[in-house]
Amino acid sequence: MRYGYFAMPMHPMHRVWSETLDEDREAVILCDQLGFYDAFIGEHLTDKLENITSSILFQATLIHATKNIKLATGTSNLSQSHPTLIASHAAMFDHLSKGRFIFGISPGNLRSDSEALGKLGEDNNKLFAECIDVILEIWSREAPYRIDLPDNRFKVTTEKTAALDIGVGYLGKPYQQPRPEIVGTVVAPYSKGVVLMGKRDFHPISANFLMPNWARTHWQNYEEGKTSVGQTALVSDWRVARTIFVADDEATARRYGGDDPGSPYRSYYNQIMSKFARIGRLAVFKHSIDQPDSDITLDYVLKNLVLCGTVDSVVDQILAMREITGDFGEIVYAGLDWVEPKLAKRSMELFATKVMPRVNAAIAAGERKAAS
Repeated sequence: MRYGYFAMPMHPMHRVWSETLDEDREAVILCDQLGFYDAFIGEHLTDKLENITSSILFQATLIHATKNIKLATGTSNLSQSHPTLIASHAAMFDHLSKGRFIFGISPGNLRSDSEALGKLGEDNNKLFAECIDVILEIWSREAPYRIDLPDNRFKVTTEKTAALDIGVGYLGKPYQQPRPEIVGTVVAPYSKGVVLMGKRDFHPISANFLMPNWARTHWQNYEEGKTSVGQTALVSDWRVARTIFVADDEATARRYGGDDPGSPYRSYYNQIMSKFARIGRLAVFKHSIDQPDSDITLDYVLKNLVLCGTVDSVVDQILAMREITGDFGEIVYAGLDWVEPKLAKRSMELFATKVMPRVNAAIAAGERKAAS
């Protein structure tokens, strides 16, 4: 099983913006040094806590500060820009990074972003679908372009102004051919969007704030999509994100991992719960659809969604979770604010150097036992 990194990122409102940007860069650089396979960074325009406004711009600052890790948009919010711009910027990033690029995509569902862009009444999911269709057409066609897809608002043409003999009228193609890996974050239980991902060979990440039993439904739907187009779903293409804290002793793990009022895990989930309650989507935190909202307390969420403890304990928790979700190709470590940098960095180090080797050894042993 690979291990990756995902950060929204989320920081307390009182922190200085430039300092949190430096911290988020340091986290990705540390991931590279510790052998993380990839790092996904989110974006929002109008959220003071989630304060990276362009994932691709942020990740570009890390191309020459890292060596091996794949740098991923996590995600590019496709409803917020024209597909020609996104396709061109992503293709250039792919070349700058020499293929160390993963194209993470989503509609972008923060309503204040939509309002600021004058799109509050628009259907973001429809914008998203239209945008990705055009991006893929741009990457697959040759100049001059005449892209006019049925029921799609985005029309892309360079026919009238192209002068191909002097290079005018071209749109750049990615470094990776035919395209970079495309990944989408999945939040809703039984998400039908995952069926479409399977059909189009996009790869899912099950969100870290989703109960493991709901994550399992994502794999079932991904398999359905793959089967419908005559393909086999590969476990290696499925990522499951989790909120993890590893410490050298249990007391530190419990304190920093949620018991202390100043814990970044407590403040993170308090913010996430507030946002989901506001839009009526507390179901992601439930074990069953009919579980009452009154059950969804902060302590309940922390207990069920934070894998927290010593190396031995976190290894056991990951393996127990895998029994619920089924096999998956990559566990994605959710990065939070570094309230105590020493502990935050130590957790990442223990996770990469102690936890994951033991998890993979246990998986391999189980596979050998099953085969015999």
